[in-house]
This record gives sequence, C-alpha cells and structure tokens, in this order.
Amino acid sequence: MSKVKYRYNTETLTYEPIEQGIRYKLKRFLQFFFSSAILGFFYFLAFSYIFDSPKEKRLARENSRLLSQYEIMDKKLQQIQVALNDIQHRDENIYRVIYQADSIPNSIRRAGFGGMNRYKHLENLDNAKLVINTAKKLDIIMKQLYVQSKSFDEIIDLTLRKEEMLRCTPAIQPVSNKDLRRTASGYGWRIDPIYKVKKFHDGMDFSAPIGTEVYVTGDGVVKRVIKSFGGYGNHIEVDHGFGYTTLYAHMSAFNVKVGQKVKRGDVIGYVGNTGKSTGPHLHYEVRVKGRPVNPAHYYFQDLTPDQFEKMIQIASNSHQTFD
Repeated sequence: MSKVKYRYNTETLTYEPIEQGIRYKLKRFLQFFFSSAILGFFYFLAFSYIFDSPKEKRLARENSRLLSQYEIMDKKLQQIQVALNDIQHRDENIYRVIYQADSIPNSIRRAGFGGMNRYKHLENLDNAKLVINTAKKLDIIMKQLYVQSKSFDEIIDLTLRKEEMLRCTPAIQPVSNKDLRRTASGYGWRIDPIYKVKKFHDGMDFSAPIGTEVYVTGDGVVKRVIKSFGGYGNHIEVDHGFGYTTLYAHMSAFNVKVGQKVKRGDVIGYVGNTGKSTGPHLHYEVRVKGRPVNPAHYYFQDLTPDQFEKMIQIASNSHQTFD
C-alpha cells in the first residue's frame, strides 16, 4: 500500500492529504526522467572527454603507426635524393662530357610543378605538413628520375654508336707532318700578320707548298665548298656529326663537292695561298657545337705523347700567324 503524503495548509493550520492522481504521477515521472537523462548526458560527455573509447584507441594507434611510416618514408626519400644527385653529377660531368652531349640545365632537372595546387586535398589531414612535404619530395624525385632516364637513353644511343663516333671524330693532322716541321702557328692569341695587332687565332696553321694534299680528319659529309678572295679564301667545311665540324682554309683547289660523304684520310683539296693569307699554308679549325677548340687536342691517331708535347712547343713559339 502506497504511503499517503500530506501538505500543511497555513490557512486552516492543518495537514491535508495530497491527491496522487495520474497527472501528478506522470509529472513526477517526467521530472525524474528528464533530470536523469540530462545528468547521464553530462556524465557521458565527461567520460568520453577523459577516457578514449576502444575505437578511438585503435585509431590513435593506427595514426601513430602511419606517422612513423611517413617519417621513415621521408628519411628514405632524402637518401634517394642524395643518390640521385650523385647520378646526375656523374651523368653531367662524365658521361655527357665523354660523348660531347649537350648539358641538361638544372632548370629542367629540378623544375617544379606549376599551375593549380596539387596538394589541396591533403590540407585537411592530421599532420598535413608532413604528408604534403613527403608528397612533394616524391613528385620531385619522380620527375628527376624521368629526366635522368631520358638522359641515359641518349647516352645509351651514343654508346651504341661509339664506333661510328670514333670514325667521325677528327683524329689526324690535315697535312702530312710526321716530322712536325710544317707546324707553323697554333691556337690562341697571336699577332695578325697584316694589322700587327693581337688577335685570337681560332685554328692551327700548317706551312706547305702549294698543291700539297689536304686530308679530311674524320668521316663526315662536306657541308660547304666556298671560293673566296677574302677571309678564309677557298675553303671547305665538313660536318662529322656528333657536334663536330672542321674547316680547311686558303686552299688552291678542291677535290670534293657539297653533300659528298668522305672518310678520314681522303684527299679533299690542296694547300694554297688564297684569301687573307701571307704565304702558302693551310689554316685548320676544329669546332665542337659551333665553337672553335684547340685542334692540337685532336691528333691522337697521329702523335705520340712526346710528339704532342713537341708540337705544342713549336706552335707556341710562333707569335705571328699566316692569316
């Protein structure tokens, strides 16, 4: 039997029983229910804030492992970058030098990625800075590897054509000069024989009688055959491929025509005294990618080391050219 509850009436100064109908009981129930729910909600928030759920603990462990893996990956990418830099250095300063291949500028090797932000989708991640930095390093390395792969393709092609390259490289003297007595003037600063001022001499002069045979110094194709009364006078230019061209000037006569294929040692013409010349001689130039270089470095099939030293000494003793 339920207890009867009373309420004190101040007017009658008596205790009156409280009626406990359905409405009263429902009201009391609702008050108890909502207060319990609110209290339970606050308890839940406090518990979840202080203590992690099993799912949250599992996710935290996974995040920690992922962070460690990204850090390991970042260190490995740094090691790969060091190794790739070494490969690029050897490619640029050894392989491409040996085969006279054009240099690949750093602006191409290390170019970034322009345009839109490639990493915008990663900005909302936890540890976004580390993830984006790692992604950038990976993209840069992938691009550098692509450029390096293309470079090695070119080097491999040149390697397969090595025998052809050796045949085409200028490698002998353009006139018969076994005793080196025909060496007249070398490459470098010399006195101009007409204007008597210092002028850079782009080639090497060989003194020889008019009509002396002139030999092409490597396999190639005759690029120009020009008759002229000034400058180089009658001269021939031969394209050897692989960036090499040679020029033979002040000739008296030609033995080839434009477009003709020639092989090292073929007679292409004869020594003369044409153009800006002060005596019978052959002016000979070697050019690599259009720039004159010292021809004395391209007589390796003709000269021993001792003969090379002697030729350099003879050429340097002459302070005046023939042209």
